[in-house]
Amino acid sequence: MRRVVYSLTAIMGLSSLLFSCKSDDKPNYQFFPNMYESVAYETYSESNAFKNGKEGQLPAQGTIKRGFVPYELPNTPAGYEASKALQSPLDTTAVNMEKGKELFDIYCISCHGEKGDGKGKLVQREKFLGVPSYKDRAITVGSVFHVETYGLNAMGSHANQLNKTERWQVAGYVMKLKSELK
Repeated sequence: MRRVVYSLTAIMGLSSLLFSCKSDDKPNYQFFPNMYESVAYETYSESNAFKNGKEGQLPAQGTIKRGFVPYELPNTPAGYEASKALQSPLDTTAVNMEKGKELFDIYCISCHGEKGDGKGKLVQREKFLGVPSYKDRAITVGSVFHVETYGLNAMGSHANQLNKTERWQVAGYVMKLKSELK
């Protein structure tokens, strides 16, 4: 019986000693602190951690971002011509012309104009010249998507700003503007 009492007393004393160290005002003890506070490296600094001696590494070849579907056509004149045959993968219920207009107003209107006539604010102020009207171009929904993805001439790519679905919606809206210009 005495053994049990001594054991309980020892356990209570030890636990009170351990829990008395806890304070809500300051951080508690860290077990394995190297897991909490890892050694930080500057992104492009030299490091012996990798074979090439650099901290910043490129992704492994052939890897893609989770959820990303690569666009198969190349950024070449032949790829542009092949894109003219592409059709939007969005069905009629997924095409949202209001969303397409909203995105067009954000990314395209300053050069291409509200009607797609090539008379946006930047063209009117002569910051960019030679932006053609959609009615003068032999474009398809696929070629518009291709140009949004890679860019063409003075127009840069919008693939970083617009995901694939949004680019298809803008392409659908551009084709609507083209039909209204005739």
